[in-house]
Amino acid sequence: MTTNLRAAVAAAAAAFVLAACQSLVPVYTVNDAAISTPSGHHLTAAQVRSAIITAGTSLGWHVVDAGPGRLEGTLHLRTHTAVVDIPYGAAKYSILYRSSEDLQAADGKIHKNYNGWVQNLDRQIRTEISRL
Repeated sequence: MTTNLRAAVAAAAAAFVLAACQSLVPVYTVNDAAISTPSGHHLTAAQVRSAIITAGTSLGWHVVDAGPGRLEGTLHLRTHTAVVDIPYGAAKYSILYRSSEDLQAADGKIHKNYNGWVQNLDRQIRTEISRL
């Protein structure tokens, strides 16, 4: 292999690695999001649970009970899988990264698509809560 060809291959490999790194961002987390309704009335934990399940299901998440005051959400898209813990109560909820497959998660960073999925889930949960 000539020196010029080696340099071109090395440059192409470096560009590929750099492009892959640019798609990694800090893991997005929803911590203790306050629950409020337009009418101002207080919800029960059961109502919040139902809103989270409805929201997640409408976006393709598989949401199951994971203990008292906790749900687990799993999203499978193509070759990617994201799993989140969703602790909740009558006054607040969180969406916390648990694990993933094919999303390059490492050192608190993950593929940027994960963050969009979690942000969409958070928005949909807020929408469902506002309907109560």
